[in-house]
Parts: sequence; structure tokens; C-alpha cells
Amino acid sequence: VPGGTFYIREEFAVELKPATTYDEQLKLLQERHCEIVDPAFCKTVLQHINYYRFTAYFLPFRTADGMYRDGTSFHRVFRIYEFDRKMRRVLFSAVEQVELYLRTQFAYFHAHKYGPLGYMDASNYGSKHDHVRFRKLFESEVHHNKTVPFVKHHCEKYEGNFPIWVATELFSFGMLSFFYRDLKTADKKEIARGLYKTTYGNLDSWLRCCTDLRNICAHYGRLYYRVFSAVPATPKGFSVVLQRSLFDNIVMLKFLYPDRDRWNSEVLSTIIALLEEYAGDIELSHIGFPDNWDELLRAK
Repeated sequence: VPGGTFYIREEFAVELKPATTYDEQLKLLQERHCEIVDPAFCKTVLQHINYYRFTAYFLPFRTADGMYRDGTSFHRVFRIYEFDRKMRRVLFSAVEQVELYLRTQFAYFHAHKYGPLGYMDASNYGSKHDHVRFRKLFESEVHHNKTVPFVKHHCEKYEGNFPIWVATELFSFGMLSFFYRDLKTADKKEIARGLYKTTYGNLDSWLRCCTDLRNICAHYGRLYYRVFSAVPATPKGFSVVLQRSLFDNIVMLKFLYPDRDRWNSEVLSTIIALLEEYAGDIELSHIGFPDNWDELLRAK
């Protein structure tokens, strides 16, 4: 369309912003009162990090008119971006340990109670279970992984039957959460009590939140200054009520992590080091960290 670029829908057209060059992006930042000491460094960053992604890290510094607060520097925002990138890596690694542990434990419990293929029997779930959806999700995972050796092996030798200890290797974290949520209440209680000494409602909530955290980290989403979509359940006796910040989701991850010593020595120690490294750039209030955060995050 002459004069602009449009996104076309059947009922109307919406004009989109035109693409900008790196020089134009730099100028936009300066017009919004971002302090840029080294324009060459700024352009190099923008060549490696999409402008749209990077400017999300300016959100804590934006004023009502869309400008940035006085003193907002490009260098500081880049440092916050780097903090976020490194924190994502730490948390994604921790989520991996949780995911592998839960796959193992869920499969072990279900196989010994209902047999290798009991997970394919709708009667072994609660009344709200959508077995048609569950089977479609699993079949989709099998199809997407059909060239993987262990999947080919079970399709060819066992006519596509996967015992649960094999099937869970194909479960995404979301599907693992779905699987637990739909179990019989008695089974959910037994698993939650046995693994975490908590209620099934708490575990269900933590799995939902951990799924969100995992997906954010896997897709390089922003953690800093983020309001998460769900509130992790606060277990009885915990000294603060959890909310929707990064801190609250790290607490949730601590609850799920299978090894308290490893949590303290590997995960928490790395988080402490990150906070110390970027202490001059980040603000703890932007990620929901209270004054006694180190005590609350330590596994006991």
C-alpha cells in the first residue's frame, strides 16, 4: 500500500511502524534520553540483540511520557541484560534437574501401581482427566521424535507401545505437569507427601509455575522486572507469602529441587555470585528480592 506497510486482516488493516536502521535505533534511544557514551559499542549490541528485545530492559526506567529517567545509561541496561542472560542459564539448569527427577519419580510410582502401560488407561486418572487430549499430546511427541533411536525401536519392536518409564522421556515439562494434575487425588497426595512432604495442591501449583519458568528460560525470555503469570503456592510455615516476581519463582524452584546440598552449593552460590557481580546495576526490588533473600533461598 503506498505510503506505509500494512498488516492485513479480513475486516481491517493496521499500519505498522517501518523498519529502522541501527543508526536510527541509536538515535531513538538518545531521543528518549538514554545516555550513550560509546555509540560504536551501542551499535554492536544492537547488531547482536534485537532492538525490540533489548528495549524491554528499559521498562524500569520509563516515565509516563515514554521517555527514560535522567541518568539512564545504555551501559547499565546492557549490564542488566547480561545479568538476566546469566540468571536464565542458572535457572534453566536447575529446572533440568527438577524435570529429570520428576520424570523418574512419576514413572516409578505409576509403573509399580498400575503397570507399564497403566498411564494409557483412562480409569487410572481422576474424573477431570481428558484422556483424548492426553493421548493426542503423547502421539504428537512420538511423531516429532520418530527418528530418535529409542522411539524407532519401540515403534518397530513393540508396535508403538511405550512403557511409562520410556514414555516420560518424551513428556515435555508441561505434559509432566498435566499428567500429575490429572492423577487420582489419592495418588497425587501420596506423591506430594512422599517426594516433598507437602500437599498435592502445592505441588500442582509449583509444577504449573515451573513449566512457565522453564518455557521463559528456554525461549530466552526476560526475567528481570517481570510479573509472572501465576503465583506459586506458599507452603504452610514459610515466612513470606509468595507473589509473582522472579524471587518467588526461585523460591518455588528451591522447593522442587531434589538435592538441598547441591542447591546450596551449585544453584544458590551461583545466584549469590551473580547478584554480587551486578550489584551496581540491578535493583533487588525489580526482581522481588527482600532484604533476607539469602536466608529464604537457602535449602535447610
